[in-house]
Amino acid sequence: MKRFNVGVVGYGWVASAHIPAINACELAQVAAVCSARPLDPAELSRKHGGKIRVYSKLKDLLADPEIHVVSLCSFPPLHPGQAIAAAEAGKHLIIEKPVALNLKDLRRVQKAVKRAGVKTCVGFECRYSSQFLATKAVVDRGLLGTLHYAEVDYYHGIGPWYAQYRWSKRKDMAGSSLLSAGCHAMDALLLFMNSPVVEVMSYACRSANPSYADYQFPGTVSTLVKFRSAAVGKCTSSVDCLQPYYFHTHLVGSKGSLLDNRFHSAELATRRDAWNTLAVKMLDSGDVSDHPYQTQFDAFFRALAKGREMPLTSLADAVPTHEAVFAADLSARLGRPVKLSELK
Repeated sequence: MKRFNVGVVGYGWVASAHIPAINACELAQVAAVCSARPLDPAELSRKHGGKIRVYSKLKDLLADPEIHVVSLCSFPPLHPGQAIAAAEAGKHLIIEKPVALNLKDLRRVQKAVKRAGVKTCVGFECRYSSQFLATKAVVDRGLLGTLHYAEVDYYHGIGPWYAQYRWSKRKDMAGSSLLSAGCHAMDALLLFMNSPVVEVMSYACRSANPSYADYQFPGTVSTLVKFRSAAVGKCTSSVDCLQPYYFHTHLVGSKGSLLDNRFHSAELATRRDAWNTLAVKMLDSGDVSDHPYQTQFDAFFRALAKGREMPLTSLADAVPTHEAVFAADLSARLGRPVKLSELK
């Protein structure tokens, strides 16, 4: 099979996870890096292996005919313009989340990708975690029956002690608590419920702790989600909490329930007074180096080699999550329920 050359845009925290994960894939290798910072090609090549070219301008990277895929590891506000330019240049795309900070830019990216016919992978890599792959298998095999309620919550205190705080506290850079981080929880909720979102209702609040005083948006938002199936869900994103990282998952169905890595299933005749435990690696860290990028990228490059859309985290998979997040943030601002049909 063909080996794909990848150009990484941005050389910061996220790139430090993307580059080794891409290079660990059988079908891909990082061949170029584009950064506003001066970088030494020889040093990069020694550090990451292989020969890596360096560009200071995106247009020069996109003009390189040997680059097949572009991985966007830049700041969120730059994603839409860079994704559109890459698509127009015929490059396949890996886009870190969020794809865009508003619905208008998301639609622009969708149109550009559709026109160009390029393949996509969006940074909802948690779908490829051991924990969520096993959870989805439990749901898909009917061990919980029909889901009628679910809670998926993201608790990760992102304060001055955390690398991304310098920009994630800003509304123009991160957008909101959900857009900057909690979108992983909303994405997982939609994955497990497998039904379109009809309406959301959100409430937002702030921590009184002085460490979080510089946030330009409420650090905690809790959203009730109504699905077309008539099921109900709840998603909380808290980036101004003081606790260990916790990705809470609770699914309730007609034949059983799942709580994080524990479950009960009447289908398997398990005891109702005791949980059974899934042997999975938990999502217990916000460190990007600990996220399942390689598993996700392997799936992307295998699909790309066959000319197919990747499963689970293509742009088409990511759009409903972004729409639910935009509706949730709008609901918190307006103080009323928002139907997804209101989004233009």
